[in-house]
Amino acid sequence: MPTPNTAALEFLLTRRSRPAKTLGQPAPDRAALLPILTAAVRTPDHGKLEPWRLIVLERAALVRLADLATRKGADLGLDGEQIEKGRKQFSDSPLCVAVIEVQRDSPKIPEIEQTYSAGAVCLALLNAALAAGWGANWLSGWVAHDRGFVTDGLGLADNERVAGYIHLGTETSAPPERPRPDLDAITTWVSE
Repeated sequence: MPTPNTAALEFLLTRRSRPAKTLGQPAPDRAALLPILTAAVRTPDHGKLEPWRLIVLERAALVRLADLATRKGADLGLDGEQIEKGRKQFSDSPLCVAVIEVQRDSPKIPEIEQTYSAGAVCLALLNAALAAGWGANWLSGWVAHDRGFVTDGLGLADNERVAGYIHLGTETSAPPERPRPDLDAITTWVSE
């Protein structure tokens, strides 16, 4: 019989992202962030390609990206609500880690598995931040998917894209519990 890690399992069964708009200062400093980042990159990585990298966005970078979101959103013809949502993702964030998917040429590892690995880094980073006591939220939106924004704002190469922005800070209010999936409705048991 295996020896359970009951504390880890209880954490996973009760974990809850914190809405980015409820995150305040202080944010983790470099010393507090390093173990979180270390935990994040201990993720499934078929072929050991490391098909991801991290960009830590501190306050000055977040202000710059908020301004860029305003300009790029207008250039794209987005409505005011979309522009503001993109802008506030950066202007209101105490600290953000952009998880960048880096597609690597590989005869053995399909692109989709590299994408899965980058997503796993996002979830691992989110959970590590929460486990360390910080509030955290994984966001994307047009500021993650618009090629012009990520090229100009983050300097991404053609083989790179944003897997997610993980916002971190101090939780200012506890989020309400939300409905969870009906496990019976989404699970099929196959015994033969």
